[in-house]
Amino acid sequence: MFGLENLGLLGLFIGTFLAATVVPFSSDALYVAILLATKEPVACLAAGTLGNWLGGVTTYYLGRLAKWEWLEKTFKVKRETLDKQKNLIDRYGVWVALLTWVPFVGDVIALALGFYRSPAVWSLLLMLLGKLGRFVIWTLILI
Repeated sequence: MFGLENLGLLGLFIGTFLAATVVPFSSDALYVAILLATKEPVACLAAGTLGNWLGGVTTYYLGRLAKWEWLEKTFKVKRETLDKQKNLIDRYGVWVALLTWVPFVGDVIALALGFYRSPAVWSLLLMLLGKLGRFVIWTLILI
């Protein structure tokens, strides 16, 4: 995983941040590797959640700045994909932010939440809860 596992908690923070933005790799695999190596569940939970959440926050605000053409060109996000996400957001509101932890799809959800101007405070809070929940489950399974 790009040697991030060798950096311990800092690598976990960086890796989970990047995984929640545009770098396609599994923050779960990195989290598991560092949790098993360090045996520091609280520190791993904090570093992993904070990194992944801040990456999601970054993606959310990139969505706020985005234009259709930019999303299609830079992120290779098709208009149909964002239309599907818009339907999800219209149907479930900010609650869909709980799903931003889901690999690949979650990044598009965070981008769409920002793009469609979902309320920032609620979107980001629910995003934090979803990402925390995912790492809590991994921690409980492994420790």
